[in-house]
Amino acid sequence: MSDDVPAKDDLPAKDDLPAKDDLPFDRSATTPAGEVARLSPLVRRLIAGNGGPMTFTGTCSYIVGQGTVAIIDPGPDDPAHVARLLKAVAGETVSHIVVTHTHRDHSPAVPALKVATGAIVVGCGPHRAARELAEGEVNRLDAAADRDYAPDLVMADGDAISGQGWSLAAVETPGHTANHLAFTLAEEKTLFSGDHVMAWSTTIVAPPDGSMAAYMASIDKLRGMEHMVYRPGHGGPVVEPQRFLRGLVQHRRLREAAILGRLQAGDETIAAMVPPIYQGLATALHGAAALSVLAQLEDLVLRGVVLCDGLLPGLESRYRLA
Repeated sequence: MSDDVPAKDDLPAKDDLPAKDDLPFDRSATTPAGEVARLSPLVRRLIAGNGGPMTFTGTCSYIVGQGTVAIIDPGPDDPAHVARLLKAVAGETVSHIVVTHTHRDHSPAVPALKVATGAIVVGCGPHRAARELAEGEVNRLDAAADRDYAPDLVMADGDAISGQGWSLAAVETPGHTANHLAFTLAEEKTLFSGDHVMAWSTTIVAPPDGSMAAYMASIDKLRGMEHMVYRPGHGGPVVEPQRFLRGLVQHRRLREAAILGRLQAGDETIAAMVPPIYQGLATALHGAAALSVLAQLEDLVLRGVVLCDGLLPGLESRYRLA
């Protein structure tokens, strides 16, 4: 992966940093990595030791149920984290390993956990891109994908698994990745939102793996559902989900307006747009910011608001207002 794109674990839940905090982000400290936290009668959380600028305090692995349990997002290929998960469920039966999506900070621990527990692996399908590569395009996020992930059962919208006193129903939420799922725990009116919605930051939507159109459609879908709390893949809970979803929509509208403003000012390339839109952003993060701008431009081209000079929008394309 090129030096101008972060290679953390190996890429990002986090968006490239908003130009300003137009959302009420909660970046307060969560429990330390490696410590099991009881969040509710049915939910425990163990944070992996992979904290960083793109993963906040680390990936959240959730244990759902008592006695017979499911583990959601076992995390990176980290033997110490797997050992801590196994210790946390000692004396219990792990019936299901559930995966929201296939970034390398969420799913690579699956094989070790499956061998140790005999649980079936369910959830999202294998990693896939949201669209084909354009001619000459390189997928800068390729190293972020866990292409070894092989579920026993791929879940679609509404499919459910259950154990004693709990059930988890899949909610298809593409956008961050094409195969992203969230999961509803009906017994506690909770949504395990993966990297689709997080309290600490907006999520990165980066083509070709991600799609802004799909992401916004998934946000609209969640706005039609009722949950008391979201438990994301990184950071603490989203405690007012509907209010936060409205903020996410506004955030993306502001980002879109900034891009249209740069086009109005005469910028034709993503490289020209990134510095004025992301003032103060470290140069090392400009690659991730460029991918985020590309996602917005793809959506604008799809809607006929912006034109580009190629068959498909790309990082090197030239853009103009329609």
